Amino acid sequence: IVMYYDLIPVISANSVNPDTIFANNEMSLRDIEIYGFDYDYTLAFYSSHLHTLIFNIARDILITNHRYPEGLRKYEYIPNFAVRGLHYDVQKALLMKIDAFHYIQLGTVYRGLHPVSDEEVIAMYEGSHVPLEIMSDFYGKSSHGHTMKQFMDIFSLPEMTLLSCVNDFFMRHNIDYEPVHLYKDVKVNSLHIILHAVLKKLSEQGKKMFLITNSPFDFVDRGMNYIVGKDWRDLFDVVIVQADKPSFFNDRRKPFRRVTDRGALLWDRIHRLEKGQIYKQGNLYEFLRLTGWRGSKVLYFGDHIYSDLADLTLKHGWRTGAIIPELRKEIKIMNTEQYVHMMTWLQALTGLIEQMQVHRDPASQAVVGEWIKEREAMRPQTKDIFNAQFGSLFRTYHNPTYFSRRLSRFADIYMASISCLLDYDFQHTFFPRRTPLQHESPFWPEHSPAGLDVSSQLHRTKEREEDRVQK
Repeated sequence: IVMYYDLIPVISANSVNPDTIFANNEMSLRDIEIYGFDYDYTLAFYSSHLHTLIFNIARDILITNHRYPEGLRKYEYIPNFAVRGLHYDVQKALLMKIDAFHYIQLGTVYRGLHPVSDEEVIAMYEGSHVPLEIMSDFYGKSSHGHTMKQFMDIFSLPEMTLLSCVNDFFMRHNIDYEPVHLYKDVKVNSLHIILHAVLKKLSEQGKKMFLITNSPFDFVDRGMNYIVGKDWRDLFDVVIVQADKPSFFNDRRKPFRRVTDRGALLWDRIHRLEKGQIYKQGNLYEFLRLTGWRGSKVLYFGDHIYSDLADLTLKHGWRTGAIIPELRKEIKIMNTEQYVHMMTWLQALTGLIEQMQVHRDPASQAVVGEWIKEREAMRPQTKDIFNAQFGSLFRTYHNPTYFSRRLSRFADIYMASISCLLDYDFQHTFFPRRTPLQHESPFWPEHSPAGLDVSSQLHRTKEREEDRVQK
């Protein structure tokens, strides 16, 4: 019996609570005086039926307004087809997952609803690396010549699915079409449950709160009335709607306009942002001037890493919190016995291969060869357990995804929902794990209940496995 089973209790005992707040950067809540929020998928969460609705409306607009074939009505939304953070090659009409080093994860490239073979992908891209010049820039923005578009928000799930369905229809019927036009036609103007307890808790602690959203006031008002109550505006010191993020954070030209309860726009100049009032548009520079809320005493939460968080952390020094609803599902999968067994043995195999590859005798090379085959057979399973087409939001096999790398750069902390704040007091400090760099040794070896450190157990695993193969 291979000794890797000795590692299972160690890892299982360290299962992750899905309601944990995770830190990329050290941050103490005692330093935060002002809390800011986006609305969609930060304060308000929606059922999966909304994605179906968005898909159906966008599909029907293509047919009615852009004269796409009537046969597209046969396509329905596929809830588990795509994951957030994927890239779409507009010229080649390919949907794929790219890691933090711009490498395509082979096996995750789709044309329409069907995978593209690894050989064809390598032929098209002359390998699996995507050149920097066709990627979107560091902030996720695209300019002329950038043909790789990344889908970062949750509303993009029906968008990606519709693109794939339309591509599938055209290919099935051998219809010649321009992929660039399809991408532009499908771009969805997305239609836009916060826990009352979180806002109350912040308010009772004397924290300032503000809301900056791209959604219109009547939509936000109906949602907040339902979630919090008719007095929801009393909880926020400033409310800004139709902000037009991310240009809100960079464009100094747009002034604020006050909005009446009936949605009418007033013409008076804004000299201060008042509690209980609703403001439209504006820009961050004017917001900072009128409120004086600057720097690391401000913590802003949003779900879109680029539109909500990038400029705030890089240019203005605000602390940022990313809301990643997919976390709960992925953590629950990682806590399963199946996943723990699979990853424990995969890591053990990788360590054994790394150590044994230096031995060039035929017997050792035969053992290593068998391990390599087993490892290659297991790797697709680590993808499929999360999503059969594209795998985890956070990893391409062992590498971080492009999405994951941006998350670590633009978000000080991240969590599945705002409700996770209820588990922490306002003196709490979040510490990132000190994970060793590649050239560092672990400072704190883990120990099993039996007192054997992990490296010792891996060494025993290697010896047993060598004996098994040689016999």
